[in-house]
Amino acid sequence: MTNLYFVRHAHSLYTPDELNRPLSTKGLNDAKKVTELLMDLSIEYVISSPYKRAVQTVEGIAAYTGGQILIIEGFRERLLSGMPVDHFQAAIERVWEDTSFAWDGGESNVVAQKRGVEATLRVLSSYPGKNVVIGTHGNLLVLIMNAFEGSYGFEFWKQLAMPDIYKLSFEGEKLIEVKRIWS
Repeated sequence: MTNLYFVRHAHSLYTPDELNRPLSTKGLNDAKKVTELLMDLSIEYVISSPYKRAVQTVEGIAAYTGGQILIIEGFRERLLSGMPVDHFQAAIERVWEDTSFAWDGGESNVVAQKRGVEATLRVLSSYPGKNVVIGTHGNLLVLIMNAFEGSYGFEFWKQLAMPDIYKLSFEGEKLIEVKRIWS
């Protein structure tokens, strides 16, 4: 059994610079709680999106395990639009209603999901039978979960916490169980 602990990043300070947006004070405190929750789970590898807020959320568990954080571009957040959107909620609803729709310069659900699933399958083939933490983002996390189990969608995304942790257990590439770790 391979266990992937997907960690949605903690609360961040908004800036238009997606790559370098840091965690807020609350987010940094919650990242410590993430580390505490994962410490007793025999984590062997830590992977992250390249975005600073995702890296900051999992760097504590990487330090605890004595390992490095492997950055995988495929776990970055979906690009909703090439420009900031005026009405985020309406914009995000639109891409979930029509999975092939993309705002100008953005990724559709289909495109973002394909990228996230390819990254997940690479992790599964590279670390079979291991416990792996993956620092990522809410939208991409739900798109990945949806690809393996279709019941995860927009309504599920809306109830995610920041941070949040979901353990996805696989036999090979088959999803066996999903369990929420964050409380």
